[in-house]
Amino acid sequence: MASKIPSSFIDAVLARTDIVELVGGRVPLRKAGRDYKACCPFHEERTPSFTVSPDKQFYHCFGCGAHGSAIGFLMAYERLGFVEAVTELAQRAGLEMPQDDRPAAPAGPDLRPVLAAAARYYQDALRHHPVAERARAYLKGRGITGAVAKAYQLGYAPPGWNGLLGALAKDFTPAVLERAGLAIARDGAAGFYDRFRDRVMFPISDARGRIIGFGGRVLDHGEPKYMNSPETVLFHKGRELYGLPQALAAIEKAGQVVVVEGYMDVLALSQFGVGHAVATLGTATTREHLDRLFRYAPEVVFCFDGDRAGREAAWRALEQALTVLRDGRQASFLFLPEGEDPDTLIRAEGLEGFQARLRTATELPEFFFDTLCARADVSRMDGRARLVELAKPLLSKLARGALYELMIGRLAELSALKAPQAAVLAPARAEEAAPRPSPPAPVRGGTLVRQAVALLLQYPALIQEVGDLPPPDRPGVEVLMALVALLREMPGLTAGAIVERFADSPHRGILARLAVWEYPSLLPDREGVMRDIMRTLNEQARAAQAKERHNYLINKGSMTPEEQAEVVAYRRKGDTEAQ
Repeated sequence: MASKIPSSFIDAVLARTDIVELVGGRVPLRKAGRDYKACCPFHEERTPSFTVSPDKQFYHCFGCGAHGSAIGFLMAYERLGFVEAVTELAQRAGLEMPQDDRPAAPAGPDLRPVLAAAARYYQDALRHHPVAERARAYLKGRGITGAVAKAYQLGYAPPGWNGLLGALAKDFTPAVLERAGLAIARDGAAGFYDRFRDRVMFPISDARGRIIGFGGRVLDHGEPKYMNSPETVLFHKGRELYGLPQALAAIEKAGQVVVVEGYMDVLALSQFGVGHAVATLGTATTREHLDRLFRYAPEVVFCFDGDRAGREAAWRALEQALTVLRDGRQASFLFLPEGEDPDTLIRAEGLEGFQARLRTATELPEFFFDTLCARADVSRMDGRARLVELAKPLLSKLARGALYELMIGRLAELSALKAPQAAVLAPARAEEAAPRPSPPAPVRGGTLVRQAVALLLQYPALIQEVGDLPPPDRPGVEVLMALVALLREMPGLTAGAIVERFADSPHRGILARLAVWEYPSLLPDREGVMRDIMRTLNEQARAAQAKERHNYLINKGSMTPEEQAEVVAYRRKGDTEAQ
């Protein structure tokens, strides 16, 4: 493995991880025969081509080719490194990471230490820098207490071009600060300068509380008013949420998470007792945001301004929510009075007033149909037809279940259609009836060696049917030999665990493709097919050796009587087989 985590520990982690449960917590899966399927989370598609196999403990997309074990999925979906993914799965499985033989350091510098150091610098500057009084006055004027400032690690970036660069110069190079999004390289000249200057600083942390970026608010006039860290290897605005680690305990207690639009809204709500609030980072709500939030709570309440812009933002959030909602999950929309935001409203009405508003938030189905009915005149027959057409592509995103049936029923009431489900489902069913895309092109030919490898990957217990192996000089036999050696040592591995074992091997690509390769010979009596394949491979190997021996003797020139008899016997055998 690229890391030094023992292979046996990785096997144990995968053995205790159910990939269907892992993926299903992030992607709405539907049962499809023995496997599960969904629209791929790694590329845009309408026809589901992403499959998850509980037997193989392996996922594969027939559209974009993404594939792997539970570790690979977590790495791709959560953007984690290998060691981080193994660590998270180990914690879920109740396993303690091995202390000896520690993992090798990842490529490139670890940016977390420099981000943590920057946060300490900004916090210290807020307390002690000569010009920080303006920043403290701003926070005091916004009603932020010292306790909240401490809990959220608020800081201040002093004016000047190299305050942070100079403060961290002893431990970190300017290039590392640039990679972390803290410094900017000067155009056309050598050197760097601080990205954040004369701003109140809001550290942004991942769910584990590790700082991954910053947001900065300008104190006087200036643009942009709020500025976030740029995209880095750690920081991705489209999936991160401000205040998440501080809110986790309150989210679990409330069974609900409130999504607001600004840093100060989160701080004010927390200060007044609504600790289960988080904020997007200047972006629209994404599916990644929602996938993460529904992992922590069954209900998400979006808090938006009640004006036109706020309702348009709410509709965009609804469209994303439809892709992740399923039975047991709820989404609602709280629209605020004109001129108010969560910060001002909770200060004016207090905790009880704000909680009362939360309890009366508009449920997603109500907002959905109210909005669509405003776009179609349901007093007219053609208006009701328009309503169905507007609803059709949106409802097709919703997972089948009780909520789907209820929304179809509501559509029937509003449109007076007797069979609205047929009207909505028609395109989806046509898509599902379409043939599944073929496996990726690199797997060609259906050779016996490939069939043997595919059988062993998909049904590892067939190792019992493998006897002698053909010589390693035959094409592909090297992969087969490596796989057989592993399964003879550990016959209980799943396909996902096998492929993970070959993570750093040149064989990984072909193994990953063959793990999902469907070939007719894999369907009948598997034990008999495996025995026949191995027998044929060995017969072919012996025939090839005999032919090579025959050609050698013929080209040799003079032969001994024994060699002449060998040539005659070879030819007679060939004549007999030809008959």
